[in-house]
Amino acid sequence: MITPVRVVIALCLVAPFVAMLWVSSYAKIDPTFIGIPFFYWYQMLWVLVSTGLTMIAYKLWQRDQRARKAEQGQGGATR
Repeated sequence: MITPVRVVIALCLVAPFVAMLWVSSYAKIDPTFIGIPFFYWYQMLWVLVSTGLTMIAYKLWQRDQRARKAEQGQGGATR
């Protein structure tokens, strides 16, 4: 079943792929950051962003699974 939480989880996991596959958006030298061309520091920034988004997706997934188990437990007890 597709829920809003699962849509957010999917967006968190897909965003880094889209950002990295859209090469023309970051295939340039300027602006530099402490002497590092944009191409390199943009990719390194996405390593950190991807870690954070994956962690958020994992926490949301855990919460969703706990809610589903609680819902199933209550539903089974009332029948």
